[in-house]
Amino acid sequence: MRRHPKKVPLPVRAVACATAGALLLSGCGRGFTGVQDLPLPGGADLGDDPYTVTAEFANVLDLVPQAAVKVNDVAVGRVSKVSLPLDGWTARVTMVVNGKVRLPANATARLEQSSLLGEKYIQLAAPPVGATGTLADGARIPAARTNRNVEVEEVFGALSMLLNGGGLPQLRTISRELNNALTGNEPEIKSVLRRINELTSSLDANKGDIVAALDGLNRLSATLSTRKEKLGTVLGDLSPGLKVLEEQRGALITMLRQFEDLSDVAVRTINASQDDMVADLRALAPTLRKLADAGEDLPKSLQVLFTYPFTDEALNAIKGDYLNVYLSVTATPGTEIIPPISPEQSGRAARETARKARDTPTLPLPPADTPSIVQPPVVPGTPSPSRPAGPTAPGTPSGGGGGIFPEIPGGSTPSPSGSGGRG
Repeated sequence: MRRHPKKVPLPVRAVACATAGALLLSGCGRGFTGVQDLPLPGGADLGDDPYTVTAEFANVLDLVPQAAVKVNDVAVGRVSKVSLPLDGWTARVTMVVNGKVRLPANATARLEQSSLLGEKYIQLAAPPVGATGTLADGARIPAARTNRNVEVEEVFGALSMLLNGGGLPQLRTISRELNNALTGNEPEIKSVLRRINELTSSLDANKGDIVAALDGLNRLSATLSTRKEKLGTVLGDLSPGLKVLEEQRGALITMLRQFEDLSDVAVRTINASQDDMVADLRALAPTLRKLADAGEDLPKSLQVLFTYPFTDEALNAIKGDYLNVYLSVTATPGTEIIPPISPEQSGRAARETARKARDTPTLPLPPADTPSIVQPPVVPGTPSPSRPAGPTAPGTPSGGGGGIFPEIPGGSTPSPSGSGGRG
């Protein structure tokens, strides 16, 4: 029996032909190069005014045209072209992005994968800090701002190196040695762990002091760093000193041994006089106790002592800045009273004395056994005492008396040696 093919209605065939013709014409008009140029259904909405961005990657893996371009995991464009520049070291990816998406001029591009075995896509993002400008049409993202995720193949390759003899024998040896070391030593291991726990707790409780010590050490090291030249000089000068100590090592050892003998003698002496020392200290106890009781009064007493006879308390009884004092002095009978000298008389007497000293001829010094007679000073307006004058040399009298005070009758008389005696 012969089957007749099913006929397709004419309207359906017309629509299919028109669609194929339109696709063919559109592809020829836009430079159709293959199936990859055909837009995929369900792709990102590019809007009415998309812009083009070019990114350079060191490795694009298996990225293909029409792959998605995302911002914050939202599709905002697609990859239009993947090419190899003339340098042959970097891959150039051309992307078309929706015109409403705004990104900084220093945006980054990252090649990521949607799932473990999913498709590749480009993730555009702003830098973490320092976003500037706006990404415009024709912008280029250099290779310094592009990156990619680790591939599953790379992870499995590294894992295979570990599993295929890369480190398992060493891990097996370490595990076996740990088992041998810990077997039978459980109490000691527990004690060690407990002490480690206590140590860490103590360190945590004293972390403030530890930080302060480290800061102090840091400051010390900074100070030493600023004085590096001086430290070098000191260390350089230590060598001669150490050499001298090396030469005197025998004497130092002898001295230390003598110190040992001295310490033995000192210990015996202290032990022998221990009772006496204790008794002396006990005898000092009452005195020290009284001094302690008078501790507050003693400084005040010393303060008053240096102001005797007019203490600070006497000033409170004085009204004003001056104090008139009348003194009655009773002289010994026979004492010669010198009247007060006015300033004019004092100046005239000084000039007269100077003139007499100039007019007096220089005489040789008397012999050592000649007694010196002290002459009282001449006061203008008073008679001089009738006493024979002996030879005197110019300058300071040789006797022990003299000066501006007269000789007191009945008092001390100069002896031949110059010292005073009682007549």
